[in-house]
Amino acid sequence: MPTPGPPSGQAQFVAAVNAHLDAFLVEKKDQLAAIASASAPLIDSLIALSTGGKKLRPVLAWIGWRAAADGHSDEHPANEALLHLAAALELFQAAALVHDDVIDRSATRRAQPSVHVKFQQHHRQAGWGADGAHFGTTGAILSGDLALSWASELFERASQSAPAHARRAGEVFRRMHTEVITGQYLDVVAEVAHPPATEAEALAQARTVLTFKSAKYSTQHPIELGCALAGGSAELGAALAEAALPLGIAFQLRDDLLGVFGDARVTGKPVGDDLREGKRTELIAYGLHRAPAAEAAELEALLGDPSLTESQAVRIQQILTAAGAVAEVEADISQLTARSAAARAHLAELGVSPQVLRDLDTVAELLVSRTS
Repeated sequence: MPTPGPPSGQAQFVAAVNAHLDAFLVEKKDQLAAIASASAPLIDSLIALSTGGKKLRPVLAWIGWRAAADGHSDEHPANEALLHLAAALELFQAAALVHDDVIDRSATRRAQPSVHVKFQQHHRQAGWGADGAHFGTTGAILSGDLALSWASELFERASQSAPAHARRAGEVFRRMHTEVITGQYLDVVAEVAHPPATEAEALAQARTVLTFKSAKYSTQHPIELGCALAGGSAELGAALAEAALPLGIAFQLRDDLLGVFGDARVTGKPVGDDLREGKRTELIAYGLHRAPAAEAAELEALLGDPSLTESQAVRIQQILTAAGAVAEVEADISQLTARSAAARAHLAELGVSPQVLRDLDTVAELLVSRTS
């Protein structure tokens, strides 16, 4: 049986976001072409990264907007401010992904070469001199910088379209930048610093990284931004955030599981990449502290090895499963899902319409049950 598609209103909104983002990137491509034709790869990589997808962050902004604005119908018209915000969120994510792949030395993203790899390929195909790998890294950093700059430009347009509510939304948008960049740095620190001595410390460290590097900007901030820009109350914004953040954490925990156990043909990234990069996730924390000493030492020795083989990755899977790490992460996902569901029930008391709540429930299911 085919998987049911999104509700018609959501599908129409996603189509409108895609069209809006495409138009913006065409505008920017013309600007770059006016400078020099050689600059085209800077934006071509972003176009490829932003095409298609579920647009879950824009959809959450749409839900937050409707929760504050009226929410009486899933056919809510695509407001100009909302479209600017949705496109800004997509480019913010693009910047985060491009830079993350550089930092993690990830060769693939969404079943295609990562942006820095594409720049390396461009260097090689052009037959240029000097260091092709350095050129690839440089091109990706600059492309990600452009995406981040353009995200801010789009948010400024959104603010100009909804000036009465721009201040509070701007506070959230700026905080999102600070938190993601800080979370990314803490992720790098966790890979190289001395491991925490206790399981509780390891889990707290991993949860901090997960929350600020990805969970908040994936769910909490988009729904808060939509609500704020539509003039929603601070109380409603806080209630939406309370419902959304557990979903973002569960979403990332699921991503951690997929990074070790997922099907590369589905996820678009080689299985074991997180292990080769030495990611200190909650899954790994459980494994290191609950496996027998010999197996924990084996896991520690394999973690962060860039030449990790497929058979060694399978061995890590065995250690994590036998230690109960996978079961613990699944239990955490279930607890977070239940916490979000309880918070979503409170939204009805604040006047959020049944249709908006149904749309939020649909997104919640997509976030925690995904396979890619």
